[in-house]
Amino acid sequence: MRTTPLWADQPKDNSQIGKCIYDIAFKPDGTQLLVATGNKIIVYDPTDGTLVQTLRAHKDTVYCLGYSKDGKRFASGSADKCVIIWTDKLTGILKYTHNESIQCLAYNPVSPQLASCAVNDFGLWAPEQKSVNKHKISNRITCCSWTSDGQYLALGLFSGVISIRSKLGEEKIKIERPGGSLSPVWSLKWNHKDDTNDVLTVCDWGQTLSFYHLNGKQIGKDAKLDYDPCAVQYYDQGKYLVVGGSNKKTCLYSKEGYFLGVISDSSSGWVWCIACKPDSNVVVVGHQDGTITCHLVTFQTVHGLYRDCYAFRQNLTNVVVQRLNSDIKHIDLDEDDGSKLTIKCNDLVKRISVYKDKLAVQLSDRIVIYQHETKDGESKYVPVNKILKKFECNLLVVCSENIILCQESKLSCFSMDGEKQRDWSLEANIRYIKVIGGPSGREGMLLGLKNGQVLQIFVDNPFPIEMLKIKSSIRCLDLSMNRTKLAIICDNSTCHVYDIESKELLFEEVNANSVAWNTQNEDMLCYSGKGHLGIKAAGFPSQQRRMNGFVVGYCGSRIFCLHVHAMRAVDVPQSAPMYQYLDRQMYEEAYQIACLGVTESDWHNLSQKALEDLNFNVAKKAFTRIRNLRYLELVQSIEVRSRILFFFLFKTCQAGNSCITSCKQNHLIDRQKRGENKTDLFMGDIHAYRSEFAEAAKYYKKAGHSQKAVDMYTDLRMFELAKEYVETTDPSERKQLMAKQANWAKNTNEPREAAKMYLAAGENLKALDIIGENGWTDMLMDVARKLDKADRESLTKCAYYLKQLQQYAYCAEVFNKMGDRKAHILLQVEIKNWDEAFALVEKHPEFKDDVYVPYAQWLAENDKFEEAQKAFHKAGRISDALHVLEQLTENAVNECRFNDAGYYYWMLSMQCLDIAAERTPKKVEMLKKFKKYQKLAEIYYVYHSIQRYTDEPFTSHLPEALFNIARFLLHCISGSTAPRGVSKVATLYALAKQSRSLGAYKLSRFAYDKLHTLKLPMRFQDLIDLGSVTIRSKPYHDSEDLQPMCYRCSTTNPLLNAQGSSCINCHQPFVYSFSSFEVLPLVEFTLEDGISDEEACRLIDSSSKPPRSDEWKDNDRDA
Repeated sequence: MRTTPLWADQPKDNSQIGKCIYDIAFKPDGTQLLVATGNKIIVYDPTDGTLVQTLRAHKDTVYCLGYSKDGKRFASGSADKCVIIWTDKLTGILKYTHNESIQCLAYNPVSPQLASCAVNDFGLWAPEQKSVNKHKISNRITCCSWTSDGQYLALGLFSGVISIRSKLGEEKIKIERPGGSLSPVWSLKWNHKDDTNDVLTVCDWGQTLSFYHLNGKQIGKDAKLDYDPCAVQYYDQGKYLVVGGSNKKTCLYSKEGYFLGVISDSSSGWVWCIACKPDSNVVVVGHQDGTITCHLVTFQTVHGLYRDCYAFRQNLTNVVVQRLNSDIKHIDLDEDDGSKLTIKCNDLVKRISVYKDKLAVQLSDRIVIYQHETKDGESKYVPVNKILKKFECNLLVVCSENIILCQESKLSCFSMDGEKQRDWSLEANIRYIKVIGGPSGREGMLLGLKNGQVLQIFVDNPFPIEMLKIKSSIRCLDLSMNRTKLAIICDNSTCHVYDIESKELLFEEVNANSVAWNTQNEDMLCYSGKGHLGIKAAGFPSQQRRMNGFVVGYCGSRIFCLHVHAMRAVDVPQSAPMYQYLDRQMYEEAYQIACLGVTESDWHNLSQKALEDLNFNVAKKAFTRIRNLRYLELVQSIEVRSRILFFFLFKTCQAGNSCITSCKQNHLIDRQKRGENKTDLFMGDIHAYRSEFAEAAKYYKKAGHSQKAVDMYTDLRMFELAKEYVETTDPSERKQLMAKQANWAKNTNEPREAAKMYLAAGENLKALDIIGENGWTDMLMDVARKLDKADRESLTKCAYYLKQLQQYAYCAEVFNKMGDRKAHILLQVEIKNWDEAFALVEKHPEFKDDVYVPYAQWLAENDKFEEAQKAFHKAGRISDALHVLEQLTENAVNECRFNDAGYYYWMLSMQCLDIAAERTPKKVEMLKKFKKYQKLAEIYYVYHSIQRYTDEPFTSHLPEALFNIARFLLHCISGSTAPRGVSKVATLYALAKQSRSLGAYKLSRFAYDKLHTLKLPMRFQDLIDLGSVTIRSKPYHDSEDLQPMCYRCSTTNPLLNAQGSSCINCHQPFVYSFSSFEVLPLVEFTLEDGISDEEACRLIDSSSKPPRSDEWKDNDRDA
């Protein structure tokens, strides 16, 4: 720590006697300094101590001053019991009084609230208040301070008690200290706002420095002072404490209370007040004799560096160790974070040295040696030795087993236990010392002396070794990685680089104040000076860039630079040195530089340059570094081909003394005779990989591999260029090239060009696919007309696409050209052009089935069933014709269209009858089906009327017709299962209702009784129950008018006959009218043999002649 006086003043009154400086206050922005002396307030410019103005408003001594946080107003308190509020323009705006003299003032740090403390009370005032809120207190108030959040006010009392109050004045905590009234609290201060916990610093006249939490609990033990403290202030944003008092000194302490040093020492009497300029290192001190002194405090950087391990002093009492090669590139020596290892020494750290895992720290009265350990994943430094002696030295160096202290020209070596082992007395003062490594206990050190000597000293050797000597004093030096070169910075800011073995000066660089060799490269160093950083590789010109500070280390591509209080790790791309090596084709050296750190493009350029010069080793390593697999494959393929070629040449050498070298030479001679310089084929591959295709093609042609140029251009779809390198006149190869060109055109959405190219190449099918997919009808027909009719596959594809495009006329033309009649007919069938199809079938009847069967199916699908049946008949598909009607009948029944069902069954019966007449083998079967379908036709036709009567509200049939219909249907379905869809319930219900209305009560009762044996639908249940009850009131007989008479035997038959619809006497079946369903007066008879139909009709018409028994006979159905 170094203190520099800036200015001083001793204001005097008219009697030329200085008055005690009771208080000092800075404006928050640091532009004004207020000083309370006598009964006036003096305003200074704190920069140079210029008197700005003197304020005279109080009538007695001014004891205290206080500036508001916003800097708009300040307050003064005096022995005249008044508090005056001033603006920052030095104008008084308000005054209020207390009952006693004012002892101290304090503005709330977050609001304009002012606390003013008199001897036995304190007041709280704010601009928005009309009056001051005053609170009595039992003892004399000596000092006060607000917490950083403005919530609590601490009052220090002469009785040694501390009272902590809320911002409303209520007492929250009372701290009664052990000394009591013998240790009056003379000054106190809350800590800085950046700290997490509120800590109260207390100075009392019991000569102690104490710390308390907000809850009143003391922190640690009291720090003993050897003087009575009068003032305490936080300094440097709360990192330190400044205390002054009866010892006439201003002392610096850590915020934990450890003594660090003296800021000022004066004979001007007690230090009565202290003020620290905001955001500055300036401290202003007020003394008892009226003297004001202003001091600038600066802290020297105490640090140590070994490779990338950097240790530095923080807050004067802590040591922080940081790895500079971590991701953190900026280290503030005054700030802490979680990535650092912090060692709290609780004492002033004077010197630091680090070497390998050892860390030496010199404190005020001892040296502590730490060792780095890692346990359970936790890294820390553990103290292993202490040397309990007070040393005065300029430099401190730690080795594996020794501590080296440097004082002027004397160097002393101590063991870790503090035992002195040897001294070295040198000719001049030591300006620079550095450990350069070595075995444990035998490490070597480089020393730079003021007389220009560079010495090497080994810890176990009492004799220093002179390495070289320059004319100027040495400021800094460093040794290269392999210890072959030495860099020296002299006092005239010149960097000298020497070869250690020959002592030869290799080069010089001016404007340098520090230098460092790269720890990973022998030829790389950096130096700094005059705001610039220089990077130099071997004997090449140095590369300059702007940078402030001192270079202290150089590791890989990272340079460690110390600027003021911050260590920076600067990442410097090594691009420029790498290109310097590349320009001289020094590929191995360029690769080593690139490994230190260059950009991706630099790696790419290095790999390409090495590949161009066929330096496969460096090229392969560079491509591996940037993970370029394509070029790695190229390099590997070139290496393999080269190895195979030379191996083949070696095997074919006939001479016994031939060797690989001669093989290579002969091979190169042969290649040169053919005009192939170097490895033209390899260079062609390299240029092709770089997309330099023209150059690659030239190399391929020069190497005699024109086909590779053709393949390359073909892959690139540069077909016109590829044709230039086709050496053969074989048309097939040109066609193959055109086919590839067509493929490319197809893939690049140029289908018309692709089709033309395919046609030119003779690949008609691919061309037709493209034309058909794009729907180019005209182009498709042009191709079809040009094709030979023998090329059936291409013509078939033409017809396929024309049909898809609905160009049926063109498609028919293609089929005719092919002579494919069947395909032509099927086309007409598919497009439903039946007239044309029938015309073609007439000419070619062998394709009849191919036309009529689809035609019949089409008719059936369009509800033209009769035409469909005829078509099926023409096609000879009788079973299909029947199937159509059967399916229609089934659908009609399922849909309850019973009238249609009857019609379809009738048609089926007629169809069966026609089949029976035409085909004798199936005559019996068809006749059975005829009878079956005839009966079903009658049933469904009759049931249609019943169903409409039961389901619809109105009917067109008369009651007698419905009555006869129900009787007829009941006779048809009695004794057998009713056909699907025919309901017995509906039939009986209709019969019951019509029988009752017509007077057939017996039949009606029978029907109702029969209904009760069946499962009834819910809609009929109530009606049937009601009808069966009411019918009981009717007579149990049927009307005789309703009973049918047999026209053969004149027998009257019952309404219901168990034998069916026939006479109960002669069993003659009744013939019904299918309009009213009454029994017709008809009798069935059979003609005798020999009587024709015409004769029978003539006989029936002749009513004059009575019938003869020998001319006709009754037809007995049972006979």
